[in-house]
Amino acid sequence: MKPSRSQLSRSKFDQAMAGYLFLLPAIVSLCVFLIGPIFYALYISFFHFSFLDPQNKQFIGVRNYIHLFSDPLFLRALWNTTLYAIVVVPVQTAIALFLALIVNNLKGKTFFRIVYYLPTVTSTVATSLMFMFIFEPQGLLNNFLKLFGIHGPNYFNSPTFALPSIMAIAIWSSVGQYMIIYLAGLQDLPAEVYEAAALDGATGLRLLRYITLPLLKRTTFLNVVLSLIGTFQVFDQMDVISQGTGGPLNSTLSVVLDLFNQAMSQNMGYASAIGFVLFIIILILTFIQKFFFERNDEPGV
Repeated sequence: MKPSRSQLSRSKFDQAMAGYLFLLPAIVSLCVFLIGPIFYALYISFFHFSFLDPQNKQFIGVRNYIHLFSDPLFLRALWNTTLYAIVVVPVQTAIALFLALIVNNLKGKTFFRIVYYLPTVTSTVATSLMFMFIFEPQGLLNNFLKLFGIHGPNYFNSPTFALPSIMAIAIWSSVGQYMIIYLAGLQDLPAEVYEAAALDGATGLRLLRYITLPLLKRTTFLNVVLSLIGTFQVFDQMDVISQGTGGPLNSTLSVVLDLFNQAMSQNMGYASAIGFVLFIIILILTFIQKFFFERNDEPGV
């Protein structure tokens, strides 16, 4: 005897409810620890607010947001972060692609994947301390340069060299993550396309330019977006190396470090406003990249 329509509907409802009950702990956790705090932070960004005296918060409307763009400290932090992203994202992406292309054609891929990925899972604080030892005035780098008669600077105490030094640390410590993503993309490319191109006489750089790079476009988009988000959220290296000051002369002050310092000084409304402005900047840049990549996917472009 076939089950009736009502019985089938009841069965589907029970299955759906069972699924939602399994999801319930994760949904509650997401709401309590992520979505709830986000809306609360948005709420307090319109107040002069301190957690030490939450009862005396003062509603000031959008004044926190207006003050941001006349605050020289925030503008310097935004400039440093933007410059950091402009340098790190393309260099990191290019090196990751280069390493993936090499590793993909080597025996023992697993070994190289582990070697290049290790810096990514290493503590950022430990990595920063290691490079502080390398870049100190009498450190390994300057001692190496002395062999060629070059006297290296005091990198992390120089407004000129401090930010580029942190860029080098970031590229070294994160490139393995993006290389792994590129490697996965390379191993997923259809072999038939390369066979057809080889029959047409395409080799070497022509294969790379006309076959590999176009097929890796979506992988590149993913890497660029992840790298951009990571660079605009940079905090650990700048906090450790500058000891939380963003020095020398605010040359290593990032937006998130400025946000952290404002929050620690109990200016929570202003810190929340910084966080939401940063969110909007990252969102806009992500949509711009999405538009650019999708436009290049159109026929004839």
